[in-house]
Amino acid sequence: MCEILEIPRKCHYQSLQIVVSNREQENQELTKEIHLIYLESKGRYWAPKIHESLLTKWFSLSLKRVQRLMSKARIRSITKKKYRPYPSKEKVIQLDNLLKQDFTTQTINEKWVTDITCLIFNRQRLFLSPYR
Repeated sequence: MCEILEIPRKCHYQSLQIVVSNREQENQELTKEIHLIYLESKGRYWAPKIHESLLTKWFSLSLKRVQRLMSKARIRSITKKKYRPYPSKEKVIQLDNLLKQDFTTQTINEKWVTDITCLIFNRQRLFLSPYR
């Protein structure tokens, strides 16, 4: 068979004797623990919380290792990170007050007024639309 596949016999026999390393055995054990903690939390815990609970169970490992094992096992939290707005770096432009609080008109459509929420909504619709 090795002659037909054109591979050395040594490669064939080495493939039969695959030995799992100590690190891989630890990773498998940790993945089982991570999965149990994940199920106990009903899928809410993400890597930092799982890492914290593993440390309380006397496991010695880093947060990055927990993240790597979770991504390898395709374990994801059902909770989403909350959006926190950051202040914009744009300079605030102060415009002149054209009406000077005088809203009286002589004809129809002479003065138009809006509040800032409409302006922000329209700006988001114009610049952040996925259909641009």
